[in-house]
Amino acid sequence: MGGLSDSERQIVERASAEAMLDQVEAWAAVNSGSRNLAGLERMAGLLADSFSRLPGELDLLQPSPVEQVDDSGRSVAVEHGRNLHLKVRPEAPVQLLFTGHMDTVYAADHPFQQTRWLEDGILNGPGVADMKGGIAVMLAALKGLEASSAASLVGYEVVINSDEEVGSPGSAALLAAAAQGKKAALTYEPSALPDGTLAGARPGSGNFSIVIRGRSAHAGRNPEEGRNAVVAAADLALRLSKARREGLSVNPARIGGGGPNNVVPDFAILDVNLRPRTPEVEAEARQLIDELVTVVSAEHDVAIELHGGFGRPPKPMTGEAEALFKLVQRAAADLGQAVAWKPSGGVCDGNNIAACGVPVVDTMGVRGGKIHSMEEYLIVDSLNERAALSALTILRLAGGAA
Repeated sequence: MGGLSDSERQIVERASAEAMLDQVEAWAAVNSGSRNLAGLERMAGLLADSFSRLPGELDLLQPSPVEQVDDSGRSVAVEHGRNLHLKVRPEAPVQLLFTGHMDTVYAADHPFQQTRWLEDGILNGPGVADMKGGIAVMLAALKGLEASSAASLVGYEVVINSDEEVGSPGSAALLAAAAQGKKAALTYEPSALPDGTLAGARPGSGNFSIVIRGRSAHAGRNPEEGRNAVVAAADLALRLSKARREGLSVNPARIGGGGPNNVVPDFAILDVNLRPRTPEVEAEARQLIDELVTVVSAEHDVAIELHGGFGRPPKPMTGEAEALFKLVQRAAADLGQAVAWKPSGGVCDGNNIAACGVPVVDTMGVRGGKIHSMEEYLIVDSLNERAALSALTILRLAGGAA
């Protein structure tokens, strides 16, 4: 850290001194699966207590109303947890956004509920990397900022949502509102690779539930009078799958419906995910779905209802985004850390933030790996590394370095 100024050294040392590991272990002990409302409420309370040590106005906000298609093809309301929102110094000349998520992919009845040490410095546990470790890094960096003389130069909003792992349907509006007027954003997903590599460009993501309604008939006496919804769903799945190409991945994920073997099925649901690389490909993909739905509906004489949409817009590497990545890379180098970036096939809230015209680095969280599995792990040394990196990045953003 020989190249740091006195003020930079101060904020870096302050951020690195936080007891982040204790926080991660305590937070990981709380199951906060996306559908575990009680666990999410408890987690929100713990986070509110921790983030209340920062200045500003803190609230736990109700999510926006969300509906999704159930197994019978009906649109039903789906509940999500409250979202933490903190606003600090909205009058300051530099405005930044910091985001994370409190939910994990591990349900309340999932067998993966406890932390354990795999070896010295490697902690295994639910959400330790994705992303309770990242939230601890964010908080440590902001505490470092608040202890520095540069704090008055920076205003910021913090959003920690409860539904990122299911696409942020109840928090997308909050994220979009918080992004307005921001110079830059940092999101605390874990690094793209255990060596600390950042995720650069990301595709978009669209999730669709396609409801097919045919006509039932006896499978032996008069099958010709039936309209087989399962066959129509399978045909549509195959057509969509064949449409995948460079820049567009298509994953027909599930077909539900049907019934007894002696009845022509009159109902089916097809769930499909599409990931377009660019906004132009996203528009083409939406047109493709509409066209294939029309063709399959006519050929099989079935009614088709399309539900869902593209909840994560594509996140290309723009000039502004590249400038922010280079600022982070320079800060890392001055701290003796090597940081690069590469495109990722995954999506996150960084997609939504970038779509608002705000440059974002969305993998500022810890180093670790095997997320979304019972082998998820955190490299403990990365807590201090990443807290220092965030603190220095924030300080340089405050000075107009981007």
